[in-house]
Order: sequence, then C-alpha cells, then structure tokens
Amino acid sequence: MSNNTPRIASTIVLVWLLIGILAAGQRGYYTEREQNCATLGTIAVTVIAGPLNYAGVNPKVDNCKLPEPS
Repeated sequence: MSNNTPRIASTIVLVWLLIGILAAGQRGYYTEREQNCATLGTIAVTVIAGPLNYAGVNPKVDNCKLPEPS
C-alpha cells in the first residue's frame, strides 16, 4: 500500500462533497426563505449524495422532528 493512499482518498472525499455543495447551490437550497429542520436535512443529504445528484438522485427530507428537552 502506498503512502499516497490516504491523501488520494481524502481528495476523492473532498471533491465528492464539493460536488454535492455545488448541486445544493444550483437547486437553490441555500437561498430558500423557510429554513427549518427538513430544509437543513435536505441540504445535508444532497451534499452527501455528491455526484449522484447529477445521475438523477434527488434526495429530500420531508419531515424532521427534533427531540424535545426533558
């Protein structure tokens, strides 16, 4: 195993996430007026999906319930 393997893996993950960030921006998720848990969840899953967004994946979070403090 090469010493460059961790560096290559880190670069691939970084590029993957940057593509997801770009996809979320193109979909207008950062400028939506209503910012709630579902919107933030949709942004997160879009970023994690990365290049899959351009292959037809359109992840969305429709309902999100946060735990209530006791």
